[in-house]
Parts: sequence; C-alpha cells; structure tokens
Amino acid sequence: MSILSIAFIIGYFIIALERRLRVEKAASALILGCILWVILALTGSGGHGLLGELETHLSEIAAIVFFLLGAMTIVEVIGEHDGFAILTSRIRTKNLRGLLWIVSFLTFFLSPFLDNLTTTIVMIAISQKLVTKSENRLFFAGMIVVAANAGGAFSPIGDVTTTMLWIGGQISAQRIIARLFLPSLVSLLVPLAIATFFVKGQALDTGPDAAKDVQASPTERRAVLVIGIALLVGVPFFKIVTGLPPYLGILFALGILWLITDLMHRGKPEHQRAGLGPASAFAEIDLPSLLFFIGILLAVAALQTAGVLAEASAWLSAKVRSQDLMVVILGFLSSVVDNVPLVSAAMGMFSLDKFPMDHRVWELLAYCAGTGGSMLVIGSAAGIAAMGIERISFGWYLKRITPLALLGFLAGVAVYLGFADGF
Repeated sequence: MSILSIAFIIGYFIIALERRLRVEKAASALILGCILWVILALTGSGGHGLLGELETHLSEIAAIVFFLLGAMTIVEVIGEHDGFAILTSRIRTKNLRGLLWIVSFLTFFLSPFLDNLTTTIVMIAISQKLVTKSENRLFFAGMIVVAANAGGAFSPIGDVTTTMLWIGGQISAQRIIARLFLPSLVSLLVPLAIATFFVKGQALDTGPDAAKDVQASPTERRAVLVIGIALLVGVPFFKIVTGLPPYLGILFALGILWLITDLMHRGKPEHQRAGLGPASAFAEIDLPSLLFFIGILLAVAALQTAGVLAEASAWLSAKVRSQDLMVVILGFLSSVVDNVPLVSAAMGMFSLDKFPMDHRVWELLAYCAGTGGSMLVIGSAAGIAAMGIERISFGWYLKRITPLALLGFLAGVAVYLGFADGF
C-alpha cells in the first residue's frame, strides 16, 4: 500500500472520530487534502504535469462549491422571510400515522428542490411542532432522513453526489429524474409502510403556524417562497437550454433573487432590511460543510492523479465481476463512509469513455450513493443533522430505522434493475 493511501486512511479515520476528538471535520479534511498533494509534489508521484492536474481538479471542485453556495443562499433567503411557514400551515390532520405519511411525502417532494440536508432541517422543525412523544418524534426524524435521501437521489440538485455526477457530465437532468423517480419512491414506501405500525397517538393542533418575528409581510413571504423555488427548479432547464454549467445557472438565479428582494424592501428602514436578503443570508450558510467538501474532494483528486483509484478499480473489478453488484456495494459503503468521496472515487474508477453519459452504472450509482446513506444515522448529511437536532443515538437508529432503510434500499435496487432495460 502506498504512502498516499496510508495517509488517506489515517486522515479519514480522524474525520470519522470527529465527535470523540472534538475536532471540526472541515479542518481535518482540509489538512488531509493539502497533505496528499504535498506528498505528490515531494515524491513525484503525480508526474511532471502535477500543477496542471491540480488546476483541472480545482476547477471541477470550484464548480460544485459555487453551485452549493448559490443554492444554500437561496434557501436561507426563503427561511429569512419565513416562507416555509406557508407549507406548515397547510398540514391539517391530527392522526399521527396520517401525519407521518404527509411529512414523509412532503419531505420526499421538497428534497429534489431544496437538497436533502436543508429539507431534513426544515421538516424536523415542523415535526417538532406537531409531535410531542419522544419515541414518535424519533421515528418521524428517522423517516424524514430516509425520505430526504430518497427524494434527493433522483434530482440533479437534491443531493451533493447527484449534483457532482450532473456537473461532471455522467448524468443528464431529465433522464435521471425519469429513471430514478420510481426506485427512489419505492425506497421510501417500503420503510414508511412498516414504520406506520410503530407510531400511534394524536398530533398537536396543526392549524396555521404563527409567523416568526420577521419584517416581511404575508405577500412578501409567499412571493419569496414561490420565486425562490421556481429559480431552483429552473436551474436544470438553464443547463438544458443553454448548455452552460449549472453553477452559472444557480449564480444567475441568486442574482435575480437578490435583485428582487432588494427592490421589494427598498422602501423600508435600514434596520428592517438588515435581515432580509442574500447579504444577511451568507452569515447563516454552513461554510464548514463547504470547506469539508473542498478538503475531501482535493484528497480524492490526489488519489486519482496518483493512479490509486485506477488500481482500486482494477482490484474491485477482478474480485466483483458484476458492475451492478459493484455499485450496490458502494451503496452499502456510503452508509459508513461519506458518499461524497465514494462518488468522487467512483467517478475516477469509471471513465466516461467506457461508461458515457446516462449509462446505467452512473444512474445506479446516483441511486445507491443517495439512498444507501440512510442505512446508518452517520451515513448522510441528513442523518447527521437529524442526529444533532433530535439527539438520535447510533444504537437506536441501528435498531429501529436501519432494517427499514435496508429493505427500502434493496427494493429500490430491484425496481431499477427490473426496469432499467425497459425505459
């Protein structure tokens, strides 16, 4: 095993022990990414074109980061205007089992537009207002994680890994939606049907929610919600129509929303305008997560440049003859290892020359990496967020949600493989 591989394993082990070591994983990831490139430079493993390779990878990483930055800012602006309260006010049922289905489906259909992490945070906040019993709230949070990851898997902007594949040219927006919607839906329906039997009782009053203390009027709240979601939904169409990269579309959308909110609030006093708009939303963005992605992607890029991923691909291909099985194994690994480096590694393993855009390998990878993380609470950003908000223990999730998520994952794989050649 090369020194590069050993350094990566050690670094990733440190990242995995973030809670015990009380060290921010973004710091560990950044150090790891830079150290691997330093090793490449000092050992000459990357060849004479090392700087060119670094610049190429950096441009790819920057495209992902710019996209995430724009999308996260738009969502924060909607939150500043309390736009999501409009959604909570539409929930009317007091039956807890019915509420579980409503919350799960709302999560599933919001996640493709808002991304699975943001949707999880929003929907857990909603469920906390509607469910009082601790055990039921944990089940709601667990199913929100499953639903958010399932919904994000079939959307080019719903999950970071799917976004990576979309930006990288491995999948197209319209085809990934058409081919993964049904498997993703099944991966939610199976665990949801079983989870229904584990919740009972009544929800709290689900009438119109009291608005937060915001300076936006009801009309402004509705306008920002509709415009913000419309701009997010329009990004895939921007790429399809213009052929330009998605990060340019999301930056264009952010500029439009920025202009609209500035014009909307220009007649208000400065103290009222201060918390309404992208300028203030930047302070709420999860920058450590963005920096974590940068560090991890730099580290994986170093392994790719050194040929480590090609060697791993050859070994895995020799051991596992079936490409489908290989991708499913990666899905299981995504519940233990963050799916960002896994997908990044797979993008290096499978070349576009051999596996062109919209090949079933890329589609199955998008599904498996997106939904596989639901099998453990630490397997996805959505799970980690739920773990922190609701204090979900690793053991409780493993006992209660993991078997359900596993059944849903396998059912979705079966649906995709059963219909892959038929549409």
